[in-house]
Amino acid sequence: MRFGNVIKLTIPVMMGYIPLGMAFGLLASSMLIPWHYAFAMSMFIFAGAGQFLALSLFAANATLLEIGVATFLLNLRHSFYGLSMISTFKGMGKGKHYLIFGLTDETFALLKTASMSPQNREKTYVQITALNQFYWVVGTLLGAGLGSIVPFDYTGIAFSLTALFVVLSIELYRKQPNPKPLMVALLIGMAGMVILPSAKMLIISLALAAGLLIGLKGWMDE
Repeated sequence: MRFGNVIKLTIPVMMGYIPLGMAFGLLASSMLIPWHYAFAMSMFIFAGAGQFLALSLFAANATLLEIGVATFLLNLRHSFYGLSMISTFKGMGKGKHYLIFGLTDETFALLKTASMSPQNREKTYVQITALNQFYWVVGTLLGAGLGSIVPFDYTGIAFSLTALFVVLSIELYRKQPNPKPLMVALLIGMAGMVILPSAKMLIISLALAAGLLIGLKGWMDE
């Protein structure tokens, strides 16, 4: 896949990551965290929601144990889709280590939907992952810079993440138009929002969805 096509493929992620990165940079600036700390977090942690959580925990003077447990629970979802990439990454070269580090929700969706030749797969995967992190870092620097210069109200900007998930879900469905997994996920998500406490909704819903998708795989593939 040509690099220009890779850029085109990552445009939906860019539209979400730059404003969300700006929101993170602005929040860090409002907490008087130096811009280079925010930049380092986006470069060497690159955890999206985990970085927002870290800022809130810093503000609450949380202990290292509390930060570790909260971050683990928030990012537990990575184990569900990370395991599905083991066979894909197997046999790759040095780029495999960066792909594992940079496997965010949005990058995973793109890697699963992108069509490419096996010969250039590792190179294309690395380009997709690097571009997505680049968008996040650029957004972080813009937000941190603006936050230190001009006042900015970023209320509601995090909704762009929801919009990004919707776009990627639609694209994934278009590539694999099987309504059964989509309906199961929607039903579990809606039921979880109504029945479960908000603090535990994501983890329990993901675990339940993963169990059902594995247990009902034969029915899903029919």
